[in-house]
Parts: sequence; C-alpha cells; structure tokens
Amino acid sequence: MAEYKIISSDSHVFEPSDLWTSRVDARFRERAPHVVRREEDNTDWWVCDGVKGVSGGSGGSQAGKRFVPEERDSMRFGDVMENVRPGAYLPEEHLKDLDLDGIDADVLYPTQGLLLYSIPDGELLTVLCRAYNDWLAEFCQPFPQRIKGIAMLNVDDVPESVRELERCAKLGLCGAMITVYPLEEHSYDSPEYEPLWAASQDLGLPLSLHIATNRPAPNSPLVDLEAVSTAFLTNVDYWVRMSLSHIIFSGVFERYPKLQVGSVEQELAWVPHFLERMDYNFIQRPATGGRQKFKEDMLPSDYFRRNVFLSFQEDALGIRDRDIIGVDNILWGSDYPHPECTFPNSRQVLETILTDCSEEEKAKIVGGNTARIYHFD
Repeated sequence: MAEYKIISSDSHVFEPSDLWTSRVDARFRERAPHVVRREEDNTDWWVCDGVKGVSGGSGGSQAGKRFVPEERDSMRFGDVMENVRPGAYLPEEHLKDLDLDGIDADVLYPTQGLLLYSIPDGELLTVLCRAYNDWLAEFCQPFPQRIKGIAMLNVDDVPESVRELERCAKLGLCGAMITVYPLEEHSYDSPEYEPLWAASQDLGLPLSLHIATNRPAPNSPLVDLEAVSTAFLTNVDYWVRMSLSHIIFSGVFERYPKLQVGSVEQELAWVPHFLERMDYNFIQRPATGGRQKFKEDMLPSDYFRRNVFLSFQEDALGIRDRDIIGVDNILWGSDYPHPECTFPNSRQVLETILTDCSEEEKAKIVGGNTARIYHFD
C-alpha cells in the first residue's frame, strides 16, 4: 500500500476523564460523565447521570492485542484509564501512532461519546455534545491536514443542532455525527429535519450515522455495554437501513442533491440486498406514502450511490460486491484504538482484503474517497 495515501475514515479518540466535568456548566457537573473505579475487579467505568456506561479503559488500552495470540486470550471487557494509549487523547502521540500504523491521516469519532446518545435527557445530551466538540476542535487544531474531527449533534432539538453545526464549522470540524436512529415518532422522513439537511448541504459538512448511537425510548437507562448481547451486535445494521430508507424515500436527496450521509462502522455486505429491496418495493409495490416517482426517473439506489458513503473496517464479502455497492461510496477505517481495530497492522489487513481490487479501486477505498468527502488536500 506504499504508493497510496491511506486515510482512516473512522478512528476514535478516548476522552480524558475530566473532559465533561471541567467544561460543562455547574448545574450539569454532577450528572456529567466521569470515571469511577470498581473495586471488586479494579476496573474503571464511565458514569453519566448516575448510570454506568462504557468501560473506562478497555476501549482504548487493547489496540493491537488481537493480533498477538497470547495477548488476545487475555483481553477482557474492563481496564483502568492509566492503560489507555496516549495517542487516544494526546494529539502529538496520536500522530506517532498514525506513523507506526503507516497511516497518512484520519477522521476522529468519540468513544464514550457514542454511548451518550442513549441519555434520555435531551438537554443534558446537547450540553455534553457542545463540550465534546470544543475539546475535539482543540485536539485537531495543531495538525489540520492529518487529523480531522467529527462533531456530535443532538437532533432532538433541530434548530439547536443547526446552530451547533454552524458553530462546529467555524471551529474547523469536518463533519457531524447524528443519532443512527432518532427518537420514536421522529424518524428521518419527518419535515422537522429540513433545516438540518439544508445546513449540512450549505456548509459542506457530511452527516454520519455511527454504530451504537441510537436514541432511547423514554425513561430508558444509559447503555451498559456489559449487557449488550452478541445478537444485538450482529444485527446493528438494522437501524442504519431504516434511517437511510426514511431519508431516501421521503425525497431528502432529491431536495438536497449535494447532501452527504454516511453509514459508519456498519460494514458493507448488507448493501447489495438493501439496494435491491429498495428498488423492488419502489417499482413493484403500490405507493403508500403518496410518492409515485422521483425526478428524471431516479431510483432509490441511484440516490444511495450519489449521496451515501459507507465506512467499513474488515468486510471482505462487501469488497467482493464493490461493483454493486459503488467503489466511490466505500471508505476504509481502522477503528483505532478500540479492541477490534486494525492498528498496528492496517496496511497488512488492507493488502489482504483488497487483493482482487484494481489499483484505481485501491487508491479510492484506502484514502481517495475519504479525502474527497472530508476535504483533505
């Protein structure tokens, strides 16, 4: 892969333990995410609004261990913050890890921040998003052509999310993450989101639907990762399919032709069947929402290939079907520094997965498409 620019479209920071408690207003401070040591097994856990969330260490301390058999067998769900890789929270160390992995640049998402979308209190979530965005902009600012940040937005309050998106554009962030599936009765085919679609298009900031960012039912607790089942993780693409269907069939991409929306960390192999099902139901079944056809006889799959991008990690089956999915839609991401990430063997992983791709396809998938969407030079 030495001849290509390699850009990870999906890497992560690991938030410092005082990120939120040091930045939110006093009235939110006791409810803000903070780290608590669990004495019975000597592990750290994030607690938000009185509820335990994600492990305070293992999400940032086990990068690369899965490639070492004796270390893979000792991996556990839980660790202490002291063991988190410095590159996950210090920008200078982050660049060292990029170099170690042979990666030219990357796009950064949160770690604990992903689970904050399960907070039922929308006002608290908005405050936490704003604090995270300020910290992330500061993290990326010294190295703008090697690390770019994705803002967190809470779309419960659409006007506020638009204001925050505009503020984040001024901060230099390169895109924004919205919940992969919103609150019940507020799905993405609702007219309430029109200002958000318009602002994203006008600002040139893509919107991402990242795994594990569902908004909860009322009165639901914060997600406890120790209780998340393997069956849940196996079927995570369900919610992104629903959201993309709502967006496409309601004509959002017809009204906003330059809007870019991405599926992040939900892999690729589901896409061919999804495209076929969208087109079949659009053509062969009676219209239930009043829409008969799109302009210029566009099909749902046409809008998908024009307006949707897909960030994957290790989906060889999806790469096999790249001609159906669309090579220009596929972006690779390392998922650094999470336990399942490809660091520090990203180049070897890419060599294996992309063996059958042409040189032009490889160049697009490993970095060219990410550079285009997120405006890397």
